[in-house]
Amino acid sequence: MNRAVKIGLAGTCTALLVLGGIGTYNIVHGLTSTGDGSSDAARTFGAAGVSSTPPSDAEALRMTRAFLGSWSRRHLDGAASDTDVPDTAGPALRAYAGGLKLKKVSFSNVLPAGHSTVTQGATKVTFDVTAEVAGGTWTYSSAVAVLKSANGTLAVHWNNSVLYPGLGDDQSLKAGSMPAGSTPAKVVASDGKTDLSTFPSLREIATTIGEHGEPTGGSTGTGVAVLDFDGTAAKTLQVFSKGRPPVVRTTIDAHLQKVAESAVKDPRLQEKPAGTVALDWRSGHILAIAHTGEDGDIAINGIKSPGSTMKIITSAALFDRAGLTPNSPAPCDDSVMANTQSFHNDPGVRADHGSTLAQAFTVSCNTSFIKDGFNSLVHGGNASALHDEAVNVFGMGSWSIGGGVATSDPSIPPDVQGGDQAAQFIGQGKVTATPLFMASVAATVRNAGFRQPVILPGQHQDAAPRAISARTAGYLQSMMRNVATSGTAAPRLGGLAGVGAKTGTAEEGDHTNGWLTAYDSRIAVAALVEGGSSGVDSAGHVVRGLLTGD
Repeated sequence: MNRAVKIGLAGTCTALLVLGGIGTYNIVHGLTSTGDGSSDAARTFGAAGVSSTPPSDAEALRMTRAFLGSWSRRHLDGAASDTDVPDTAGPALRAYAGGLKLKKVSFSNVLPAGHSTVTQGATKVTFDVTAEVAGGTWTYSSAVAVLKSANGTLAVHWNNSVLYPGLGDDQSLKAGSMPAGSTPAKVVASDGKTDLSTFPSLREIATTIGEHGEPTGGSTGTGVAVLDFDGTAAKTLQVFSKGRPPVVRTTIDAHLQKVAESAVKDPRLQEKPAGTVALDWRSGHILAIAHTGEDGDIAINGIKSPGSTMKIITSAALFDRAGLTPNSPAPCDDSVMANTQSFHNDPGVRADHGSTLAQAFTVSCNTSFIKDGFNSLVHGGNASALHDEAVNVFGMGSWSIGGGVATSDPSIPPDVQGGDQAAQFIGQGKVTATPLFMASVAATVRNAGFRQPVILPGQHQDAAPRAISARTAGYLQSMMRNVATSGTAAPRLGGLAGVGAKTGTAEEGDHTNGWLTAYDSRIAVAALVEGGSSGVDSAGHVVRGLLTGD
């Protein structure tokens, strides 16, 4: 050999050593494999005879580089033959290339990492992957475990995590346009753009609707995703271009929701738990839900005695079932007995033996409604009239507001006994309600008809068995207007145009809860403040905020 040839060979060897990495071992593997790129040693690997001594770092590194070399050159059968289960590895490697629309794959930083803590008797080798796939270039880190048989044969231990860490045996990879479900739905207000999850009170509701609602629109982006066995997206691994998420549009009014969030945190409430709901009384659409406190969403699930706000339904029952009118006598005494139980008025309510039903409603006289309700609506021990009025006219029942959002049902038992037969008429005893229900009661009065509250437009709305009569609706509107202008709600709502209202203070254990429900020309709203001394001085602040929009 002449000097020039010797220099050429030396230069080539030096270049191989400098390049290192996978390029060097591609050539080594080519010199020690069969014509199809597979290693004779790997072909004879016997899984049943795995050596108790793991391969050395050098052995594991050599085997891994041989395996990756075949993979990078698209000798997939050869790469598969370097594993302990070629019949499984081959189809998986082909599926990897097909699912990703693989153009090129290369490997770098191929390094031994000592004994495997996952695969017994194996040595771990780590490496970085750069794959040119549909839509862009994807890089990630991975690893293999190299085994050694009793006769000294080496093999890469195969499972799907060789393709991508954590990839399950029933999962696959896809690149390009992302599959349906890879972009989470965005739950938005009625304006089509405001994300409900930006409102603290609506985060859980938005999550629920996102899981159960029916999104529309949107466009898929491009990237790499893990697919489950049924082809649905399990996880997005790489985003090349973002798509527009599909949306679920709700009935929530973004501006009013912002007002409600502020109203339940009014400093005059002294951080007492509060909840409020606002409705479009024409359609039943829920426009706002806001709450504070640590016991969940009391706006739609806070089951409490509603106190004197129940006098709206009591009055309707007296009009519809007993033939009374607002001018019917309803003496307001300091106390009254019913079924051996004594009832009294709230502080500040003066006795008026000549009071009418309308006057008793305006000042919220308990004894007037106990006496008229018990005498006119309880017959032969049957006290179901209030329940029947609530169900048949005000739509009380098990509502589905849409999107999988759970709400608690109000309750006016039809079979109450003892003192509860009278207590129900002033919203005490076994009577319970939520701000959602009481907002609906006010809406029914203002709309002269029940429209079941919903949070998704187009959601099915249950109908009340019987429409409220024009006579009864007119009576209640007049009485509720008096409450707002000159009655118990006047300190908060007096001077607001077109407002009708009813306050309530309910006893609960050693404290009271404040209620107020009202409507104006746009909305119906109800609020509950736990621990509120009275409806007007607690819930009144919340309701006023919503009615004035500030």
